Amino acid sequence: MIDVETKDTTALSDSELAEMDDLSAGGTAGYEVGFLSKHREEWVLVTEAREDGRLVGYAFSTLERIGGTPSLLVGLASFVRSGSGGEALGAVMHDLFRRAVLAFPDEDVLLGTRLAGPAAFRAYAGLSDIVPRPGYKASGEDRAWGRRLAKRFGVESSLEDRSFTIRGDGNTTALLDYAPDGGEKVDPEVAELFAGLSAERRDCLVAFGWAMAEDLAEGTLPS
Repeated sequence: MIDVETKDTTALSDSELAEMDDLSAGGTAGYEVGFLSKHREEWVLVTEAREDGRLVGYAFSTLERIGGTPSLLVGLASFVRSGSGGEALGAVMHDLFRRAVLAFPDEDVLLGTRLAGPAAFRAYAGLSDIVPRPGYKASGEDRAWGRRLAKRFGVESSLEDRSFTIRGDGNTTALLDYAPDGGEKVDPEVAELFAGLSAERRDCLVAFGWAMAEDLAEGTLPS
């Protein structure tokens, strides 16, 4: 069973940061204590998922309005590569959506984050109008949202707003790091969205989707 707790990032202890460092060392994101400590100051909430007391996932996030639009922004997150990773991701997102409905009752909420691989689209399960997505030509308003999010994440100058690609510079990048081992199935059309990204350069996509008010009220997300 996965236990989830969300609290203010200011309440994070140094030992918890060390646990996050250890968890992230198993993946490609490479979040170290210094990097995590910096983001502790930049984000409002931290959600931790534990299985039998062991950290199996976490996310730094905030609930805010962007131009008046209710938004749930995940600044960075990481999950174990095998075993409970998928369950931990679902539990973390469920708790974040629960908080979103409390903060923005009866409103649709935009989820925005950055992704480095197609498996991370699992965080958008049950959402509507996800951008980018296979076979969809983004509108001008979609591209404007990409720019707004990139600006909020501090990477506006690195964004290609037609592909929603953020070009990296080789340094550690804050994103939703979920890429489990074990051959989890990924839609090849979704994978194609990431085809031109350079892992060495640490490229990623900025992506968003809408959690509808009725789904938030019913507590059915993620689905």
